[in-house]
Amino acid sequence: MSNSESHRHYHVVEQAINFIHRNFEHQPTLAEIAQSVHMSEHHLQRVFSEWAGISPKRFLQVVTKQAALDALKQTRNLMEASQSVGLSGTSRLHDLMVTCEAMTPGEIKKGGQGVSIQYGVVVTPFDEAVIAWTDRGICFLQFADNHEKNMIDELYRQWPNGTFKINSEQAQAYSDTIFSVEPDKKLARGKIHLVLKGTNFQVKVWEAMINTHSGQRLSYSQVAQLMGSPKASRAVGTALATNTIGYLIPCHRVIKSNGELGNYRWRPNRKAAILAWENVAKDK
Repeated sequence: MSNSESHRHYHVVEQAINFIHRNFEHQPTLAEIAQSVHMSEHHLQRVFSEWAGISPKRFLQVVTKQAALDALKQTRNLMEASQSVGLSGTSRLHDLMVTCEAMTPGEIKKGGQGVSIQYGVVVTPFDEAVIAWTDRGICFLQFADNHEKNMIDELYRQWPNGTFKINSEQAQAYSDTIFSVEPDKKLARGKIHLVLKGTNFQVKVWEAMINTHSGQRLSYSQVAQLMGSPKASRAVGTALATNTIGYLIPCHRVIKSNGELGNYRWRPNRKAAILAWENVAKDK
């Protein structure tokens, strides 16, 4: 299925995800999920499976709190077992390889002066997004939620002195690479480089998240421990909330210690969808 088809299906599936997320404790049936989106069971099963690669019932299992708690426990064991090498020491064969560099204080102060920034509105499996990049790497990725103008305005505010150019074709090429779920493409697509704009602490949090892998879930306190600042859970949450490079800096992998998904800058429903989608991609 192409990203364009996946994007169209997401609008229907999002409603089902919202229902599943609100009612997972009652383990709703397929009939109940289908009724919530005004579809037949057969139609929802087909659309949902084409988008996610799994059935609504399997998706329900993925977002169940117990599954989240199990994932947190597994992460804790991973951290204990590989303390010397960190989370990046685990297998990431099918993950997109992401590298990053932080802007210097001087570059931030200049507000992008002398920097050429290209951008475009793209189709992703999770609705439209705005992607922007400099000659050093991607600097912005935010889901638009049908308000791409707001995202573009935010991009301009982040780089007030930059020079901007629309490049829709390259933007979509980036999106197709970033959101590919085909293993052969993942293995051949190389690396994506990010340019991070933030405080030293924010950059440290974002780098820690880049070193996680698909299917992994961490609590805020685990991220703080990973950074060597075990009392900084609240500050970690603030840093994640200010992330403007969605998905590539995978703040969606951080959940509450009780297994609840918690907040997400681009809506909790999308967070649940991305987590389940990653699990499916990993299994494939």
